[in-house]
Amino acid sequence: MSATVETLEGLERRVTLNLNPAAIEAEVGKRLQKLSKNVKLDGFRPGKAPMKMVTLRYGREVRGEVLGDALQSEFAQAVTEHKLEVAGYPRFEQASEGVFSATFEVYPVVTVGDVGQIKVTRPVVEVTEADVERTLDVLRKQRVRYNPADRGSENGDRVHIDYVGKMNGEVFQGGEAKDFPLILGEGRTLPDFEGNLLGLKAGESKTFDVTFPEDYFAKELAGKTATFEATMKSVHAPHLPEVDDEFARSLGISEGGPAKLREEVAANLAREAKRRIQVRVKEQVMDGLLAVTPFDVPKGLIAMEVQTMKEHAVNDLKARGMKEQDIKLADSMFEPQAKRRVALGLLLNGFAQANGVAAEEDKVRAKVEEFSQSYEDPAEVVAWYYQDANRLREVKAMVVEDNIVDMVLGRCQVTDEPNTLEQLMGKA
Repeated sequence: MSATVETLEGLERRVTLNLNPAAIEAEVGKRLQKLSKNVKLDGFRPGKAPMKMVTLRYGREVRGEVLGDALQSEFAQAVTEHKLEVAGYPRFEQASEGVFSATFEVYPVVTVGDVGQIKVTRPVVEVTEADVERTLDVLRKQRVRYNPADRGSENGDRVHIDYVGKMNGEVFQGGEAKDFPLILGEGRTLPDFEGNLLGLKAGESKTFDVTFPEDYFAKELAGKTATFEATMKSVHAPHLPEVDDEFARSLGISEGGPAKLREEVAANLAREAKRRIQVRVKEQVMDGLLAVTPFDVPKGLIAMEVQTMKEHAVNDLKARGMKEQDIKLADSMFEPQAKRRVALGLLLNGFAQANGVAAEEDKVRAKVEEFSQSYEDPAEVVAWYYQDANRLREVKAMVVEDNIVDMVLGRCQVTDEPNTLEQLMGKA
């Protein structure tokens, strides 16, 4: 038995495997003989069925197993002999009796390009008192209470209204509601509709016209004008909690009051800013590494990653209530991202090996402790990570990536760019 290797296009290789038909048949006979000792066939006691019937019933299945085992064995031997790193699964085909071919891809040799050509813009952000106060305002609004107001309605008020909308004297579909709740100024309804409600007290009514936009989602109403009669049922004004000890306790600050709360908010904002900066910088570094390091990516690995991503997407949609038969996802939707993921995995592995990058234990511990700071009991979170080797392996992979990013940043062209926290968060 011998094997020859042929280089095809790109990363594809083909191995020709020569099997001994006589040896295959001998092994098939041996396995059928062993099987016949225990097999159960109708009309015969276990192990008493004629060999001819056993062969008729199980011959094709056993021959397939023997052939598969022989091909896998010969393929493994050929791969070892020729020092091939197989990416994905081989495709076996029969050329003639005893002669088979295995077509497959090999891993590319990844030689990282000149990282000095990579350009990275790194945001620089300082958390200010204004950022803290802005965040406290958001937290206050999340805990807003509404109290009855004996005045005309204003933006920010929660109101309940009855309304009837008509076109040509007829109520149109969806144009009528009772006790409809609305917070004025949030933009849940058309601006002209909300604007006409401002200033109304509970019990007051108003008739007004509203013209629907040309691009209104309900095509039958787009561009048309309706006459509304609205009655204000109730007006409630918002009341925001004061930033005091009680407010701090409601957010989990048992001691230290507002001062400690502001300190915690500032720390959380700083952690989030750091995370976002790291994500943005890392993305630029990865894009840069891919740009300066062109190489072929195994199609088989991309296909495997596509299927993994597709399965996750299907499971997510099912968890959201969709029926599996209604989920239609084309592989092409996932191919660009799958190719990027596979390419980055190969590139980072090559970079780490070439530069001796590893996950130092102290950095792994620091990363776990960083994760734990967002939880009520950090020590419990740290223990949770260290109780499972797989969880810790994921953290080590993150540390290796962080080390690679740091190494590249030390060699590439970095420009620090001052940003506000709102700019970093995409709010400005």
